[in-house]
Amino acid sequence: MNLVVNPPILPMLAKRVDEIPAEGKWIFEPKWDGFRVLIFRDGDEVLIQSRDEKSLNRYFPEMIDPLRKQLPLKCVLDGELVIATDGRLDFDALQLRIHPAASRVKLLASQSPASCIFFDLLSEGTRDLRSLPFRERRVGLESLLKSGEPPLHITPATEDRKTALDWFRRFEGAGLDGVIAKPVDLSYQPDKRVMLKIKHERDCDCVVAGFRWYKQAAGREIGSLLLGLYDDAKALQHVGVCSSFTAEKRRELLDFLTPYRKNALDDHPWKSWENPAVQNDSAEHRMPGGKSRWSQGKDLSWEPLRPELVVEVSYEHMQSGRFRHMAHFRHWRNDRKPATCTFAQLEVVPPEELKTIFANGR
Repeated sequence: MNLVVNPPILPMLAKRVDEIPAEGKWIFEPKWDGFRVLIFRDGDEVLIQSRDEKSLNRYFPEMIDPLRKQLPLKCVLDGELVIATDGRLDFDALQLRIHPAASRVKLLASQSPASCIFFDLLSEGTRDLRSLPFRERRVGLESLLKSGEPPLHITPATEDRKTALDWFRRFEGAGLDGVIAKPVDLSYQPDKRVMLKIKHERDCDCVVAGFRWYKQAAGREIGSLLLGLYDDAKALQHVGVCSSFTAEKRRELLDFLTPYRKNALDDHPWKSWENPAVQNDSAEHRMPGGKSRWSQGKDLSWEPLRPELVVEVSYEHMQSGRFRHMAHFRHWRNDRKPATCTFAQLEVVPPEELKTIFANGR
């Protein structure tokens, strides 16, 4: 490619804060739950670059033709690939696209086509726009996509904090993560956390049924706790992990959990998953150590604990029966019995139809 902004380039990032800022001049946007991408177009050549600088072209073939038809001959845009299913964003459907078989990708592309939501413009023609204030780049993006059609969209944006608060409340049911806040005069700064993100957070009491070692200190420090919730059939389902412990806490956890390791596998609800020959990851049985194309060679081996401990964790939201992101340790709940830790405690957010955002199609 021969652009004023050539690939690879890392996207601009956001740091997490607790509240939508009330002071200063900001432009607010919904935070999309998809694959962050940078789109490069140079004539007939199009590159859909992932956050880790890889090409996603082969996984989203249905996007290439619309990008060629609707974008200027030379441009670079920042955005998010999403798939919407039944009125809400479907991150699982996105993950299914990262498949080695082209025939499988082609089938999924026809069954659940993706869309691209744009929220920044890095260059157009021979102009490098990264040094301009975001408000000016936003005007350029709106002009560029004023005649845009699905599957290309421009994200909603507002300078009104009340509107942003309304989005934060209403759009979560549609699968949006929260709200992004950008200073109006912000230049585009690759790989710098100069934007703000405000995300949803809730509490949940989970059974601790196992752990994984901290990879740099296996046998000496705990890396993560494996969390479970009981379903309606009273089966303990693996719902995710909590980690991000300090070195001191990792060592403390080892001492604390050691008594619960004794005979832990004898009557463990996940006992069969220790045997790779019978491992599965169906919707009925969530396993903590299954290998898949998403694990990419990671060591997912785990150590069982007698499922007698309850921990309160914070989480953002659930998707397909698991925490969408890593949960965070709050404190132990010695006052709760493990059997009371069920999916029923989770807050259910009613869906907000995405047509409020996708006003003219997918």
